Amino acid sequence: MGDPPRLVATDIDGTLLRDDRTLSPRTAAALARITAAGTPVVLVTGRPIRWLPLVYEQLAAPLPAVCANGAVVYDPVTDEVLRADPLAPDLLAEVARRLRAEVPGVSFAVEIVDSRQMRHEAHYPLRWDADLEAIRAIESPDELHSAPAVKLLARAGEQDPDAFVQVVAAALEGLAEATHSSYSGLVEISAAGVTKAAGLAWYAARLGVGERDVLAFGDMPNDLPMLTWAGRAVAVANAHPAVLEIADEVTGPNDADGVAAYLEQVFGVA
Repeated sequence: MGDPPRLVATDIDGTLLRDDRTLSPRTAAALARITAAGTPVVLVTGRPIRWLPLVYEQLAAPLPAVCANGAVVYDPVTDEVLRADPLAPDLLAEVARRLRAEVPGVSFAVEIVDSRQMRHEAHYPLRWDADLEAIRAIESPDELHSAPAVKLLARAGEQDPDAFVQVVAAALEGLAEATHSSYSGLVEISAAGVTKAAGLAWYAARLGVGERDVLAFGDMPNDLPMLTWAGRAVAVANAHPAVLEIADEVTGPNDADGVAAYLEQVFGVA
């Protein structure tokens, strides 16, 4: 397998976590052993900061995270945002205008305050998020773009996610990035150039690590930029076909501790 990686980067949902959103003791132990031996691990996720405690409480110690598909780099020890690349209000307004014209029935939500808070249109369906302090419906359309947002979320009912993201990306070409990480028809929009690869590259450079020395794990289209950038790209067996196609290697599925199994082999930490 060549030289051991100098940085491990892993997606969370569908990759590190099992389908019930729990972290197995085996996976937690593997991450703890690797970091204790001196190899840093960073979580690279579409999740907002406010969803990270559900993962941290299952780890021996919290890990740094690249959140919101690369728009936010977060240090959980100091609760500090090290870097943020939001969509500016005028850009948000233009993105929303284009998508309203292109997609009938589209509804939006925005991740603001570095993804510590969400604002959503009244008809935007909330699937998992029920934090009444951090989340509320907007009172007027202009409020959607009244502040910078690290992510714009778009839904238009149940959609084929691969087809829907193509429609959105075509409407926003050159203006913003569009990707998806679920099978429910949710499209995630970031500022142009903001991807998991960009956020991870910034964090790796901060550590003095080049892309060839990064081992990355993922499962969904929003992981593609990161996996393409990293020196070694590993897909879990349950990954989206587009991820399986570009991965250097495939490990076991998330529900069978695929990431832990691969790390145990590479680092000899079983």
